[in-house]
Amino acid sequence: MICVSLGRTRHKMMIAEHKALAERGAKLVELRLDWLSHLPDLGRMLADRPTPVVVTCRRARDKGLWKWTEEQRLMVLRSAIVSGAEYVDLEEDIASSIRRYGTTKRIVSFHDFEQTPENLEAIHAKMVEHDPDIVKIVTMANSPLDNVRILKLVAQAKVPTIGFCMGEFGIPSRLLAGRYGAPFTYATFSQERAMAPGQLTFDEMRDVYHYDKIDAATQIYGVMADPVAHSMSPAIHNAAFAREKLNKVYLPFRVPKDGLAATIKAFEWLPVKGYSVTLPHKEAALEITKQYEGPVGEIGAANTLFHGPDGGWRAANTDCDAALSSLVRELAPDPATGTDASLSALAGRKVLILGAGGVARAIARGVVNHGGVLMIANRTKTRAAELAEQLGCLLVEWQNRGAVFADVLINCTSVGMHPKLDETPFAENWLREGMVVFDTIYNPERTLLIKQARERGAKTITGVDMFVAQAARQFELFTGRNAPVDVMREALRKAISAARTS
Repeated sequence: MICVSLGRTRHKMMIAEHKALAERGAKLVELRLDWLSHLPDLGRMLADRPTPVVVTCRRARDKGLWKWTEEQRLMVLRSAIVSGAEYVDLEEDIASSIRRYGTTKRIVSFHDFEQTPENLEAIHAKMVEHDPDIVKIVTMANSPLDNVRILKLVAQAKVPTIGFCMGEFGIPSRLLAGRYGAPFTYATFSQERAMAPGQLTFDEMRDVYHYDKIDAATQIYGVMADPVAHSMSPAIHNAAFAREKLNKVYLPFRVPKDGLAATIKAFEWLPVKGYSVTLPHKEAALEITKQYEGPVGEIGAANTLFHGPDGGWRAANTDCDAALSSLVRELAPDPATGTDASLSALAGRKVLILGAGGVARAIARGVVNHGGVLMIANRTKTRAAELAEQLGCLLVEWQNRGAVFADVLINCTSVGMHPKLDETPFAENWLREGMVVFDTIYNPERTLLIKQARERGAKTITGVDMFVAQAARQFELFTGRNAPVDVMREALRKAISAARTS
């Protein structure tokens, strides 16, 4: 179950939003009374409440907004119990001074906004001494490994325990808490009023991650990146899982640059069945396994880790085929043309790639393998020089990228990505009619580069088709089933639209 945290300064607005949440399907709401600008009127707040509630009143030292005395706060909490609130949240240090009464269930809580302490078990044992119906332990994650530590505590607890981590590192524990036995987890009414770092909205928890359908048998997948909050992969993979009625969930895993191997090892406890891998881990992913699917070794980067028939990890790169299929549709649009003949449309074409990261490496290898005349330009010359030497292609100085003739321009940099929508990696006057311009950025779909290319009469390919194609191939590797491509494309465009307006 999802408990939606609700905080407003006016009683009237909190009551109205409580009703709105109930209409949207919320089953449990936390009333953050410390947000009110006047002393709480519990009779007004609890009368005719449309859902069960958790009454919470946080003081400043616990990152709350309570403005009055501690005696008044304790009186509010006692009054909530007497009034029959379904749950009341009591910090560990005050729990013994507030007695059990009636049917109200006691949540005894502990928060650490700095770290996930080493002595979690000792903290939990101390809280159990205060007559809880539910123990709640919330800590700050400073590493992806903290997710495993807190979820192990939840799974092993003999008293019902809500346990998860705050911050971007901790998002997986919020989504998996129920899988390991937590009675509920927390979400916020809206992103503008998140009660804690890393808190997701009720709509995200319910509609993107389908939290209430996650159970002990749910298989776990995810994207490993740093940062990861911007990723659209959870939206499209979870939409595909839902359409195919698969008991699987796909999560965002923030993993620092040097933490890939340790995180994959620690996440065996969850266990995670497959990963999408993106910046900054595409090259490091090759060190996880030597079992490769396709030309991963030649590309020098992987964007997918999945379990092979023997249960061991296998690495694949779905970027290459996705990009080539997008190019073929533009260069050889005749549907009657066979695949091999279509790919030959690249033969002899002069292709300029901007960038030298994982996506650039994958596409560059495909271009060379199919006879394209490749040129590489990158803001960091050393990376471009290394890639050009590996592929035996021409290195172009970044400042000279507009001076070379290219039939196909492919942008693999982040220039023009949301929110820097007014930037382009290739000046408008360098574009010409008839050239093919392919921007691998998918947020926004119509980058400034794409807009200016169309105005100049160039043929254009956006990053949406490539992103969906590479994700669809990942879905097939994860599940052994054909991907619902149309569903994934629709989910991606919806997620992009939501990101632009949030």
